[in-house]
Formats: sequence, structure tokens, C-alpha cells
Amino acid sequence: MTVHNLYIFDRNGNCLYYNEWNRKKQAGISKEEEYKLMYGMLFSIRSFVSKMSPLDMKDGFLSFQTSKYRLHYYETPTGLKFVMNTDLSVSNARETLQHIYSNLYVEYIVKNPVCVLGNTLDSELFSSRLDAFIRALPYYSPRAA
Repeated sequence: MTVHNLYIFDRNGNCLYYNEWNRKKQAGISKEEEYKLMYGMLFSIRSFVSKMSPLDMKDGFLSFQTSKYRLHYYETPTGLKFVMNTDLSVSNARETLQHIYSNLYVEYIVKNPVCVLGNTLDSELFSSRLDAFIRALPYYSPRAA
């Protein structure tokens, strides 16, 4: 069980934060291109799910999985998008993403007068607390495949 990486996007598709823990394979493109591809894929999947769902989906798109990983998605009312990739053993990381938003992002970015909202997140305190939180998760393993 493991966490591979985490993206935080603003409502306009700008990647505000990225970190990886157990990512074994790189994309082979620049990080900026990877961010654009990830955001574009999320935009397309959200649109597809909202149009094709036979039910009114209160929460919308939450996650999807491939044969190798599961992507977990959480969007805040202000349009921030939290995306975490894990291995397949993690069935639901919604509470984890909500915790990252409400207890880490709000506390160390929104309430920090030095941090400018909408800019990349350069807070060492946020990064260190987020890293400690991820490493303490029951499904985090530094040696996982």
C-alpha cells in the first residue's frame, strides 16, 4: 500500500503544488506538460461523468483506477482540486484529501499572511506538515511497489 504523488490545482488549471513519495516511473515529459495533461484529463473525466451518469451525482467524480494505480479526486467549493495517486489497495482517499484541504491547506496557506493565494505553494511549513501527514497514513509504505 502506498501513496505515489499529490497535485493541487487552482480553478484555472494552474498546478499550485506537487510532491511525490513512491513514484517509480517518470512521465518522460516536463513537469509543466504533465500538469497540463493531468488537469486536462480531470476536466474531461468530470465532464464525461456529469453527462453520462444516470443519477444526479451529488459528489461528482471521486476516483478512477487503472490496472496499476487509483487516482483520487477532491474539489473544494472554491474550485481547488486535490489529486492523489495511490496503489490499488487504497479504496477511498476522500477523507484524506478533505483533511489535507481543511487541516493543512487552510491552516498553513490560507491563514498565513505571507502566502499569496493563487501562487505556487512555497511554504516549508505546509510541505513538511503534509509530508509528515502522508507518511503517517495507514496505507503509506516507503517500500511499496
